[in-house]
Amino acid sequence: MNVDVITREVIRGGLEYIAEEMGIILRNAAYSTNIKERMDHSCALFDYKGRMIAQAEHIPVHLGAMPIAVRSIEKKFEGEIYPGDSFILNDPYLGGTHLPDITIITPIFFKDVLAGYSVSRAHHNDIGGMAPGSMPGNATEIFQEGLRIPPVKLVSKGEVSKDILNFIMTNSRTPKIRKGDLMAQLSSNWTGEKRLQELITQKGMKTYKLAVDDILNYSERRFLSILSGYPEREAEGKDYMDGDGIVDDLVELVVNVKMTRKHVTFDFTGTSEQVKGAINCPYAVTLSGSYYVLRAITDPTIPANEGLYRHLSVIVPEGTILNARSPAAVVGGNVETSQRIVDTLLKAFSKILPDRIPAASQGTMNNLIIGGTDHSGRPFTFYETIGGGAGGRPTKDGIDGIHSHMTNTMNTPIEEIEVRYPLVVEKYALREDSCGNGRFRGGLGIIRQFRTKVPVVVSVLGERQKTAPWGLAGGEDGKKGIYYVIKTDGKKIILPGKTTTTVNAEELIVIETPGGGAWGEQQKRTEKSIKQDESNGKVKDH
Repeated sequence: MNVDVITREVIRGGLEYIAEEMGIILRNAAYSTNIKERMDHSCALFDYKGRMIAQAEHIPVHLGAMPIAVRSIEKKFEGEIYPGDSFILNDPYLGGTHLPDITIITPIFFKDVLAGYSVSRAHHNDIGGMAPGSMPGNATEIFQEGLRIPPVKLVSKGEVSKDILNFIMTNSRTPKIRKGDLMAQLSSNWTGEKRLQELITQKGMKTYKLAVDDILNYSERRFLSILSGYPEREAEGKDYMDGDGIVDDLVELVVNVKMTRKHVTFDFTGTSEQVKGAINCPYAVTLSGSYYVLRAITDPTIPANEGLYRHLSVIVPEGTILNARSPAAVVGGNVETSQRIVDTLLKAFSKILPDRIPAASQGTMNNLIIGGTDHSGRPFTFYETIGGGAGGRPTKDGIDGIHSHMTNTMNTPIEEIEVRYPLVVEKYALREDSCGNGRFRGGLGIIRQFRTKVPVVVSVLGERQKTAPWGLAGGEDGKKGIYYVIKTDGKKIILPGKTTTTVNAEELIVIETPGGGAWGEQQKRTEKSIKQDESNGKVKDH
């Protein structure tokens, strides 16, 4: 038995907006700039079977890993999930991504019957560990990266556990902000709970359950419809990480993509074994990258839910950097290796669907973490990711200075930085000539300069400083990134792509991000421009 199409679409729209509203509440209630300004958070709804049924258009690397987190809660607390409960975890080996990303899961009951879960995940600026900001560039085990939270009840039958809350706050350099952000997540989840209960009250539990099944089946049908029009082919993709922050050797990612009319398989067999540094991934992160690419190469308008991924198999041998064993360091896997998973998959798909795949985007999040004590003696931690060039597309240039692929955050406004932190932003500009040239050029990278007003500890986690973002169809590669410090005497100190170091007051931290690769040969662009100039007036060439 199915619901009618109109009812299904009304409920689907309602579920998706509930997730969006959860994000609005979280952002507005948060204390940290990272959540309030950069919007480094994600929200989704799951049904009573633990299936993702709706997500907000937030951060791909967060969202794709959420189902494993929900399953971890269901498994550990089977028979012990009650109205008014909320659960918390950040363990990357149980559905988390990396330790700063804290997930809160709230079961939703309707007349004492489990109807689903509201889930929020947010990046917290500091969760302990060996370096301010909990993202050390030189970590070699997860214990150095911060407080590891297994699945536990944060709220039991409506009562917030002060012991657990205080335990988390005690392990953070910025406890008041941590508490504020955690309470913002709870507010977000409670909003999701209230809105879903209102929706079920309007439509009835029976209709709601039937609609959920139909929504998931609808996504599945649309996916299979697109897949049936694609060629049945197999192709391999290879790409590399610059190094793990401990050893400079390149680290290889390999994937074999097999497409049939009814199924897609991503087989990462052949990828490098897990490494000592912090670029290892838990399986959940590899799954996130795989889900993102599948959605991108089909139709992004297909509702993103469990139904979309029913015909995808992701094979990742245990003990590799894409399915690391505990206690491997993983903080960079979430932010950096996830980007390379996308690049590797897109390179394979460029051989199967050459007219749909863009050249490589910057391939890094350019993570910058600055921590210390301000002039008043107050500890602070500042974290942001910095955009770069998007890859040229088969029909358009790449976009300049934008976050791409596995991240979907904003920049931190300069005014907010300078009000909140002992930092001055002295330059924020597009990086000239950083794009790959071609028929459709890559996007330009970014230059961002910070002057510190106090001594600080700086961690950077970045990529594409040894291997450039690749071009496609004869297009040039994008320009590599570079990080450095300018001392007060003008001396320039190049920083490794992954490191933690100290920087003195009045010194400059400079981040120059990669440009995107180009798509197509430059000569073709010139010919195209001439034709457009003759027919449509002058067209600016790049």
